Amino acid sequence: MPSIRILPDRVANQIAAGEVVERPAAVAKELVENSIDAGATQIEVEYRNGGKAYLRVEDNGKGMNPDEALLCLERHATSKIREADDLLLVTSFGFRGEALPSIASVSRFTLRTRAAGEEAGREIFLNGGKMIHNKDCGMPEGTRIEVAQLFNSVPARRKFLKTDATESAHICHLARLYALAHPEISFTLLESGRTIFRSPTCSDLKDRVHEIFGRGLAEDMEPVEGEGDGYRLHGLLAKPGKGRSTRKEMLFFVNRRPVESKTLAYSLIEAYHTYVPKGRYPPVALFLEIDPAAVDVNVHPAKRELRFREEGKVRGFVIRTVLDRLRELSSDARIQGIAPVDDSGEKEFVLPRLDSSALPVPRINESNPDTEGASVTMGEVLSASESPVTDVSLPPEEKLEAEEVRKRVGFRDDPGVVWRFLGRVQGDLVLFSTDAGVVAFHCRAAYERVRLEQVEDALALGKSAESQTLLIPEPIELDGVEAGILESALPELSNQGFTIEEFGRNFYRVEACPAWIEPGESISFLRDFLDLARRAGGSAAGSVAQEEIARLAVVRGRAAGDDFADGEVIRLAEQLLRCRNPLTCPQGRPTYVEHPWREWKKHFGRTL
Repeated sequence: MPSIRILPDRVANQIAAGEVVERPAAVAKELVENSIDAGATQIEVEYRNGGKAYLRVEDNGKGMNPDEALLCLERHATSKIREADDLLLVTSFGFRGEALPSIASVSRFTLRTRAAGEEAGREIFLNGGKMIHNKDCGMPEGTRIEVAQLFNSVPARRKFLKTDATESAHICHLARLYALAHPEISFTLLESGRTIFRSPTCSDLKDRVHEIFGRGLAEDMEPVEGEGDGYRLHGLLAKPGKGRSTRKEMLFFVNRRPVESKTLAYSLIEAYHTYVPKGRYPPVALFLEIDPAAVDVNVHPAKRELRFREEGKVRGFVIRTVLDRLRELSSDARIQGIAPVDDSGEKEFVLPRLDSSALPVPRINESNPDTEGASVTMGEVLSASESPVTDVSLPPEEKLEAEEVRKRVGFRDDPGVVWRFLGRVQGDLVLFSTDAGVVAFHCRAAYERVRLEQVEDALALGKSAESQTLLIPEPIELDGVEAGILESALPELSNQGFTIEEFGRNFYRVEACPAWIEPGESISFLRDFLDLARRAGGSAAGSVAQEEIARLAVVRGRAAGDDFADGEVIRLAEQLLRCRNPLTCPQGRPTYVEHPWREWKKHFGRTL
């Protein structure tokens, strides 16, 4: 008796089902993809008991004639590809021809279909992969597939399925993904006859998000679009400061196929680095259009994952596109918060300006600003930026905006202001009143944002920062890669106040550091900087150095126990609204939150 033999088709199909059909949601995925490939404009999904007892997918696509209906149940029978080279240009969702025979081998499977021009439809019924009947039936043009008693022929597999609620959640999530990816298709999802969601065709992606995910998520997102390097990115992005505790609402589509991609996920998280708090994840629905030859969708049995040919280029393109849009959204928020008014008596206010002499971080001590040995007070820092001289480093359009914008923040009785100061609530939290609602303003977060952009502006001027010589030089030993990064960044680090001398192979000595940094922190700063530059590929050492310098300057500038006087709060709010990103602090947490009047009306159930 030979020890090696060919498996029967039924066994082979059940083995394939173990890869393709993990759970009822995987069955729904394969059937919905076939409906989309068939050109359907209406798709209805119904299930019972989490899809384990019954699952139906019905569409109005082109359908199949009797011969095609029989052939589609054979292994590797497909209309999507002909040659091996076609795998490099796959534009359809299904293409391997394994789904239907695999599903039919582990369930009670009923296929009803009718193609255009056929007098009658065709019904094929299989139980555990065995043909029960093949006959004519009456039905409209399209396809209807019913899968009952999933894994009835392999009961051991049923033990690994989760509860009905868990399996239902997976089916709902999958239906939402495909409905979101195809707003031109009408989707209906039913559970035991009860409608979960019904979404007609939509011309706007935001409307589809509103219908299937709810109004709250739709209001937190804004459209994004970018093109370049052979890629096109479009979809919806979370507004700055809007984050979720999990990644489940980070939705990615490549050529309209829902995918799980570490490249896209990490690119998005990096782009949102200072726009959402650490540990929070922005809800997005991003669609990447790419040449099919530049992406491999055949690396996972269920096609959930894919591989890019040039991951670095994709990553860079996504980061640039998302960052550009986030900066636009931040700029829009800044402009809306300080729209000009007809009040010629107000004095002009310009963007914050900082020169090299302001680099030492101020302490906030209004109670005794003249105390000997104290550095600059918070009030002096805020007042210093009110200079009527326009910053020469600003682009012409920002200079014009700075000259035209007038003061919009003041006390409750000040005429012509948009943000009216109401008073303190607790700690650093104060309240402002606007025409749109009530603004809860966090002074410490706002100060950090203002301070960060002041330091960034100062560093952008290219002036050498003040330096302090170390009493005892600090040694630092590096590996070969870190040494190369440090060598390339030495001019930038020197310009920012560091004096670093080579003291042997891959061995250096720090003889001076910037005045704003504690001498004992100089080595830890350099190691953090080298680690960031290494993760950035070593090509952005200068920009990483400036980011770290600005970040540490803000950390050093915190004075947790100091209070802000009312006048300082007013000036701080004015400055914040003129920042490039006024919505979040450097750690991505909100600087202020606005509660619209309509929300107050809803809570009280009456007009205010």
